[in-house]
Parts: sequence; structure tokens; C-alpha cells
Amino acid sequence: MSTRRNQGSTSAGSAQALDAFAQIMGSSHVLTSKRATAPYATGDRFGSGDVLAVLRPGSLVDMWRALQVCVDHDLIVITQAANTGLTGGSGPGDQDYDRDIVIISTLRIDQIHLINDAREAICLAGATLFELEETLAEHGREPHSVIGSSSIGASVVGGIANNSGGSQIRKGPAFTEHALFARVDEDGTIHLVNHLGIDLGTDPTHILDKVQRGDWDPADVTPPPEDSTGTDYADHVREIVDTPARYNANPKFLFEASGCAGKLMVFAVRTRTFPLERDKATFYIGTDRPSDLEALRRAFLASDGPLPISGEYMSSHAFDLAAEYGKDTYVSLKHAGSRTLVRMFALKSWANGVFEKLPGFGPSVADEISQKLFGLIPEKLPKRLLDFRDRFEHHLLLVVSGSEREATQRLLADFFAAPDHEGEFFECDADEAQSATLIRFGVASAAGRYFTMHREEASAMVTFDVALRRDDEDWLEVLPADIADQLLESVYFGHFFCHVMHQDHVAKAGVDPVALKKRMRTLLEDRGAAVPAEHNYGRIYPAPEPMVAHFREMDPRNMFNAGVGETTAHRDWEPAPAQG
Repeated sequence: MSTRRNQGSTSAGSAQALDAFAQIMGSSHVLTSKRATAPYATGDRFGSGDVLAVLRPGSLVDMWRALQVCVDHDLIVITQAANTGLTGGSGPGDQDYDRDIVIISTLRIDQIHLINDAREAICLAGATLFELEETLAEHGREPHSVIGSSSIGASVVGGIANNSGGSQIRKGPAFTEHALFARVDEDGTIHLVNHLGIDLGTDPTHILDKVQRGDWDPADVTPPPEDSTGTDYADHVREIVDTPARYNANPKFLFEASGCAGKLMVFAVRTRTFPLERDKATFYIGTDRPSDLEALRRAFLASDGPLPISGEYMSSHAFDLAAEYGKDTYVSLKHAGSRTLVRMFALKSWANGVFEKLPGFGPSVADEISQKLFGLIPEKLPKRLLDFRDRFEHHLLLVVSGSEREATQRLLADFFAAPDHEGEFFECDADEAQSATLIRFGVASAAGRYFTMHREEASAMVTFDVALRRDDEDWLEVLPADIADQLLESVYFGHFFCHVMHQDHVAKAGVDPVALKKRMRTLLEDRGAAVPAEHNYGRIYPAPEPMVAHFREMDPRNMFNAGVGETTAHRDWEPAPAQG
């Protein structure tokens, strides 16, 4: 979220802003040194740059007041939860900026309030998907996203703001029409918009304080939506048409905070929850022909029964790469759990920062140590998974409700019994299901580790998350020889039923990665695909005009519901005069 009233910021103005930030949240939560800000200003994959400060407010009120200071002093604001750096939107880059940048980290503001008998949740700015998943499990419920990024600390608000879709076929991209957010108009006036569907009064600081404390009368909360295991996205994805199912600029999934990609400051979102799927069946499918997987996908989409819970694709090459270069992720999740993995990632980032400052060391020493240490751990993968890895080029990990186990078994058996289809399948036992899921999850980090371990041979990573047309039969891209020759490594995996695929490439040394990505993106868009699909618009992907217009045209007069609407900021505090 950027704010702009006057061109440029003076040193005196920045100093005044820093003093004001310290008064709001305490100087220990206003980080200014290069060493202190580096973990926030450096993306895991992409992006790094200088910032005036990283702010760590402990309350929504402090977050609101910090935003007021940023507007008053014409600072660029990046609101950040989990700093993934997937597309560069979580932090600054190396391009020129006309003003100072402030990162507002929301991780200390992580409260979750369950409402309407846990059928919905109010999640504050820093609440994580993992914490929401744990909280809901006690009530027999689950959140929208229950796989993938939820295991490494991604936030609920981040998923909403970026329309993250993940693997959930029935649920579709993360979306809500209920949020509490701030917007800055062209005159520099801040508006707090309360669309949580809860009557909280009209004073901004009182609203924010009450939301953080969960202080409201249940009678003032609007009713929940009808309970179900999915959304109407299931009907949407079944349509075999010449457009993608889901992508970030799709107007169908844009609404205020949903898909805003940091153009609004989101304080809280209200999200629906779903009945917990306790009895699930996992099937592992292998074939050498991409056309067979596409035919199988269409058979499931055309069936009368409920859609699968998830359907994840990976190539046998991706399997191998995950087993070697994603082993620390796989082993840590399997034997220590998500919390340990989050701490391990944080420790690794800290250690890399320390080593980078020492003579003779580089920025990836901790990764290299982790790669070697975990390489010594004998981790025996289930035999049937390894057998399919050796026999088949293309793999599909299919998860269905327990009630659909027999129907799925019959559909798969009939499909592969047909003379025009090739391949096999088996139903996983508990260990096979867990291992297959974690291997698929490890694929997402494998190319990054490969790049780290081959820096002398590589120039950069070139990555895509792409939404293919729903009717695209040639879903597996075959690159022209002159492009393939510029790549050291390529990995393909993704959310197959939605036709949302991830491509992680490592460009060879001497290759211009910017020019290469531009050409590869053109190839994808020429075939009707949308890029990006679910990681939204940072510095790498400029937002298309229809999306820009959608958020530019949000009119305060149209942003009210049930008497719960918008208030305009007024200063109810004054910082002391800046010193010096």
C-alpha cells in the first residue's frame, strides 16, 4: 500500500516520523538498522532493498496510528505478514523509489475470534493459517486452506489479499466480502471501512480496539452463510471452457480486501469455516501420458458425485528433486511438525544474514549446511511411491472424502481398464498418504534450494504460477529448444483440477532472466493462460488495468452494509515534537 500526497520526503520529515513511531509502539519495535530490518526487507525468493524502518505494532490501534504518520509524512507503506517474497510484493526491491519505505509487520497482531458456533472466524492482520487450523480442529472445523503454505506461517489476511487458492478444489480461491480495512483517498484522507458485519460503533480507535479484544454482542453479528464443505467454485471449475478457472485479476474474485494485493491496509477479515474432513482417502496415480491425466480430470469434473478435495500434480523429476533438495522440509514436517519448520526457517534466515557479513562466506551458508546435514539422514520413502516414481513420468495425488472412496475406486478402475488409457493407481495407507503429501509440498522449495546449491552455474530463478484455460488439453508445456537450452533446471507441479500450474526454472549463468521470463510469459499468454494465478502482483507482475481500475473506483458512498460502514480518520493523539 503506497501513500502519496507530496513528491519526495525530507530527512527532517523522516526523523519526525521515526520519533512518532517510537511513541506509538515503543522504540524496541521500530527497527532501523540494516541488520535488524534485513529479515523483513529480503524476500525468501525475490527482492531486497533499503527501508526507513520496520514497524512491529502490537495492536490494531497502533497499526492505524502508524498508518496516519506514514500518510502525514508521505511514506510508502508495505504491510507485511509472512515474508515469502514469492513475487516481490512482501518487501522492497532494487528499483528507484521517490520516497522512503516503511514496512509494517503484523505478526504480533495474531488474535483469532470464532463466531456463529465456529462457522466463521474473525482473523486479525497477523493470524496464521496454521493457528486457525489448530483453533478450528477443536470444534470439528477447518479453514479454507489446509495444505501447503499454511505449514510455513502464511497469514489468513495474506491469503485473502492475494486470492490464494492452494489445492482446495471445492473451495476455490480465498475470498470474503467481510473485512475491516483502511483506504487512502487521493486527498490523503484515511477512511476506515468496517464491513465485518458487526456493529462496532463509529470511532476508528474504538472499533479497532473492540475487534482486537473480541468485544461485541453476539446479537450484533450478522448470520453465517449456509454450512457446506465447499463453495460455488465447484460449479465454476466444472465448466470446460476457454478461460482459466481462477487467477488474481479475475473480477469474479475481487471484492474490497479480497485480491487487494496490498492496495488497502487490512486489519481483520471474517472468513467462513468448513466441516472437518476426518475420514479421507488418498489415491496415487501414475501414467506416462499427460493426455491420460487430462482425460481423467474431465471424467471427475463430469461425474455426478462431489468433486475430490484436492488433486495435486508433480512429475517424476519433481519427485526426485524434492527428495534431494526439499529433504529438510519433508523430514522436518514429517517428524517434527510445522512449528519446528517455521523456527528452522527463521534460524536459517538469521544465520545466512550473519554469515553474509563475514569475509569468505556468502548469503547461503546456512542452506548449504542444512542441505548436507539432512543429506546424511536416512529417510526411507514408501516402496510403492518409489516404484511409481521409477515406472511413471507423471503423478497425481488425489484426495477424496471417505464417503467417496468406493466410487473413486470404481471410476479409476474403469478408466484405466479402457484400452485407450494407460497407467495405474493404488489407495495409499496412512504413511504413504503423508509421505506423498509432504513430497509434493517439498517440491515447492526444491528448485530454490537447487539454485542456492548451484549459484556458480546459474543466473537466477525464473518462476511462474499460471492459470491455464479450463479446456486446454495440452496442459503440460513443452518449451522451444532455444528456451530450454537456457535453463539449468525446470520443475513442473500444481493444482491439477483447477489447471493452476507452478513452473520453477533455474536459468543458466550468462542468461538474462528478465528477458527470458518475458518471452516465456508471452508464450503462456498467447495460449490463453493468465499469469500470475495466485501469488498476485508485486514488482515482477504489474497489475493489469482492469484490476487497477477495480480498486481505484471503490467509492466510499457504495461501501456500506447494515449500517456498518466507513468512518474518516481523525487524529486523537499528538506525538511530541521531534528532537534535533
